[in-house]
Amino acid sequence: MRILFLSTAHNSLSQRAFVELRDLGHDVYVQIASSNNVMEEAVKVYKPDLIIAPFLKKYIPESIWSKHTCIIIHPGIKGDRGPSSLDWAILNEEEKWGVILLQANENLDAGDIWASQNFTMKAVSKSNLYRHEVSDAAIKCLLEAIEKFQSKKFIPEKLDYNHNDVKGREHKPMKQGYRSIDWTESTATIAKKIRSADSQPGLLDTIYGEEYYLYGVHEEDNFKGKPGEIIAKRNGAICRVTGDGAVWITHIKMKNQGKYIYYKLPATQILNKHLKDVPELPYENNTKERTFKEIWYEEQNNVGYLYFEFYNGAMSTDQCTRLKEAYIEAKKRDTKVIVLMGGADFWSNGIHLNVIESSDNPADESWSNINAIDDLIKEIILTNTHIVISAMRGNAAAGGVMLALAADKVVALNRIVLNPHYKKMGLYGSEYWTYLLPKRIGIEKAIEITENCITLSTKSAKNIGLIDSTFDEVNFKNELVKMAEELAISSLCKNMLEQKRYKRKEDENIKPLEAYRKEELGKMWDNFYSHNEIYHTARKRFVYKLSCVEELPKNII
Repeated sequence: MRILFLSTAHNSLSQRAFVELRDLGHDVYVQIASSNNVMEEAVKVYKPDLIIAPFLKKYIPESIWSKHTCIIIHPGIKGDRGPSSLDWAILNEEEKWGVILLQANENLDAGDIWASQNFTMKAVSKSNLYRHEVSDAAIKCLLEAIEKFQSKKFIPEKLDYNHNDVKGREHKPMKQGYRSIDWTESTATIAKKIRSADSQPGLLDTIYGEEYYLYGVHEEDNFKGKPGEIIAKRNGAICRVTGDGAVWITHIKMKNQGKYIYYKLPATQILNKHLKDVPELPYENNTKERTFKEIWYEEQNNVGYLYFEFYNGAMSTDQCTRLKEAYIEAKKRDTKVIVLMGGADFWSNGIHLNVIESSDNPADESWSNINAIDDLIKEIILTNTHIVISAMRGNAAAGGVMLALAADKVVALNRIVLNPHYKKMGLYGSEYWTYLLPKRIGIEKAIEITENCITLSTKSAKNIGLIDSTFDEVNFKNELVKMAEELAISSLCKNMLEQKRYKRKEDENIKPLEAYRKEELGKMWDNFYSHNEIYHTARKRFVYKLSCVEELPKNII
């Protein structure tokens, strides 16, 4: 079928739906719905059999929905209506929530129902819930709805609040006042409120007399003090006292003021001048209590597991350096296998564009950041003492994909999305991609993917040899541990290490690893420092959340 996506942004759900449908053989086109005229023109040109709105903040015009079947993906249970569905579900501590697919009509979220799926709520952020439970339910619904549409026999269900299974109701748009924080409240209440607004729009609060949006909350079990007081900092995060404990807040954003537009940054970077007397408390790797941690290590049965959980998958110069140091320490352990676990939300998205944008010289910080991630990847490539496995539990893009490919084996959760390319950000790319990507999939396929900016499902990635294995969410950890531990005790482990050393020496004789890096960084130097502003403009658009048709503001911070 010819399927048209009308979407406010090609976000995680839109991308996942795109690759899932494309894998099934459907012809899918994505149109960013910037205006009614743009949507109408896309329908006219593309002539779709079916229109899907995976993430749409506008009404579909009557000129479209009256002539075409248009299905809206809404993150709510049957009967739920309104733009703040997940916000309210988290704030109201709903035990069950869901996704419904509705046919577009003149009323918001009140169309006929094509499919629905419910799931159990977890105490996680709105963005985490969206990327996992919501996305999984949405894909199930979408595949069901397409099958029903193709049958040409299905009649969608009318929304009827008298039905027993219609539990939802229309709700108001979420306003900041509904979830404002009183720091004498419990840790659980404050964490819930911040999570209901993360990653957008953030929870508005006052710190040192200024208004900021808060993001990335983590409960802290060991600290207490005066409610509202900031008592510690760690790796960019601040620890603030609640009524019965404390929470860590990793990122904040100043409230926009007139002509000045702000964006998320590590909390200590923005509040630095106020935190001179606040102690830096490093994470103790052996603690079992709840706290904030970005990098930690676990070990069992000759296998080391190195976790790195970076907000939104972005890796700054400092984060790359700390992860490299942690990896070097992991190599010193008396183990046979190292598993790079990444984070549950994101594996990695490469260099940290927000931190780069905020620096005094973005070109210099870009250069420092790319060299830091290159140093990390080089350390992994040159490992000859361990078999290294990349265990990708979250989406990855650009240099983050190459980070995974530096390992000997790559396994992935079968629901994630990969974007192994750089071109949309105006970059040639580094991270040894000209060595790692062709080594996996061949030079022709590597050029095709990077030049055409192809998004891949794990199924497609496995088919072309980009990754080795995929596991479902239920069995992921068990299958991964089984694979790693069997490898660690196998008599083949020694042979694999010998073959690995031989292959690395053979590759080095063909072309030195340093030559790949030098060539890539030569191109990246031009991207960062030449008069061509493509990268710097693309980075600003990404950081300030501007579409490709919006003009850059003349005065931005």
